[in-house]
Amino acid sequence: MHVVTTRRQGKGKEYVAHLLRRSYREGGKVRKETLANLSHLPDDLVELIRRRLRGEQFLPAVEAFEVCRSLPHGHAACVLALARRLGLARLLDRSPSKERDRALAMICQRLLAPGSKLACTRQLSQSTLAEELDVVGADTDDLYAAMDWLLARQEAIESRLARRHLEGGSLVLYDVSSSYFEGRSCPLARRGYSRDRRRGSLQVVYGLLTDREGRPVAVEVFDGSVHDDKTLLAQVEKLRRRFRLARVVLVVDRGMVTTANLQALREESGIAWISALRAPAVKRLARKEVLQPSLFDELSLGEVASEDYPGERLVVCRNPLVAADRRRRREELLAATERELAPLRARVEAGTLRGKAEIGLAVGEVWNRFKVRKHFQLEIEDDRFAYRREEAKIAAEAALDGIYVLRTSVPAAELGAADVVRSYKALAQAERGFRTLKGPELELRPIHHRLDERVRAHVFLCMLAYYLEWHLREAWAELLFDDERPPPRADPVAKAERSAAARRKAARKRTASGERCHSFETLIAELALVVRDTNRITGTGATFEKVTKPNTVQARALELVGLDPERL
Repeated sequence: MHVVTTRRQGKGKEYVAHLLRRSYREGGKVRKETLANLSHLPDDLVELIRRRLRGEQFLPAVEAFEVCRSLPHGHAACVLALARRLGLARLLDRSPSKERDRALAMICQRLLAPGSKLACTRQLSQSTLAEELDVVGADTDDLYAAMDWLLARQEAIESRLARRHLEGGSLVLYDVSSSYFEGRSCPLARRGYSRDRRRGSLQVVYGLLTDREGRPVAVEVFDGSVHDDKTLLAQVEKLRRRFRLARVVLVVDRGMVTTANLQALREESGIAWISALRAPAVKRLARKEVLQPSLFDELSLGEVASEDYPGERLVVCRNPLVAADRRRRREELLAATERELAPLRARVEAGTLRGKAEIGLAVGEVWNRFKVRKHFQLEIEDDRFAYRREEAKIAAEAALDGIYVLRTSVPAAELGAADVVRSYKALAQAERGFRTLKGPELELRPIHHRLDERVRAHVFLCMLAYYLEWHLREAWAELLFDDERPPPRADPVAKAERSAAARRKAARKRTASGERCHSFETLIAELALVVRDTNRITGTGATFEKVTKPNTVQARALELVGLDPERL
């Protein structure tokens, strides 16, 4: 039997017929018999019948091959593509090695699914990352050895980053944070001022150097009891001696500026700085009438000079939004304090609370809760308790609401007052780095390592992961809630405004192209749905790989890091 297809023309139209025929011999002659007309069947079914009658064998699709393994691939491909574009492997070390591959794998894995080093050994096998970097089968000993290898190269890596992102005369941001520690055996773990709001917990302190845009360049770990200002001179040494920068403008928080640090900075040629005055110093300027708050009712920015700060410029700023917020908050705290004190006075008058000591303890609990003791005048006797607001002190403090003073050694010819403010506000980029390091993207904390060298290596590894995350977020800006083109600010003191496009994105939860908007973590999870399957042909040892066809968002994310979605 066989299938015969005939075609004939008629009335300007082609007629196609598919006939199932049988050939046989009769009296020495070959005859043909039409068994069925298949013309009503779909063309693909007709072709299948034709090929089967020719002797070809067919299997159901589900039996033709089996899926041996499926690994998430899209997110690993994106992270690796950007790491290669940044030359991250050569940044770690110019010579290929197993340790370099494992260190790079840990950095990339930190973005895919942050966790402990033990968790990393499992997670590497749960995506295509291990195969791409040839680190399949790496165990915890291998990863710890790679961390030790990475720490030994920290100075060289940071110097390469400085050459890449810092130039002579460039702005350098420096800030300090801390992270709590699990365990008690590490020499670096000490008690100190906790920025994680975990009082009593052991912690480590680390300082982060970044460029103007917030790209991390260097990180240094200190023991948990070190105060912020004690870390600054080490960074100056790093900038001048290790990075060999002839001219640097260092932007630091007000907590770093002490008399000893200022003296050391003045002795360093080529190091200029920008910081801010603390609140008591601002009040002293107001008392001496160097700073007159009434002048800034209409102005948001101005410069003043003071003999208390020789060789420095003082840039005074006033933000009315901050002023209004502080007035509101102060009034709320004062009212809350009075609500708590009123029942205490009633108890004293009723005789259920007596004695200076007892009354003082009860009042002290209120002060500790609301922190506005300075704004009240108290009268406490054994059988009497009275309080009233210190209106003069409240008014004096309110006059300085929203006012802050920046101080700098940079000459006016080099940096105007407005640019001084913009430079100081750039510290927000370093603070963003701490939020990312501690947040769900990288999970630097809590720290579990016991050896101080491993703690340093862990923090440095997380910094390199943040370097990669920073560039990845920049590449994916159009798919994230991030503002792609922040508008320039004419008034540097005013609150930063998002662009109209960013506001539309936030309101509609959609990108400009109409796709669903993502956070960094959800976009990584979305890309993980692009899977690479390994398939085995039934009955043989032959295998082939097949990658999920990316959807629109996945394809765009791949394109933004330089990958072709059709050739993963």
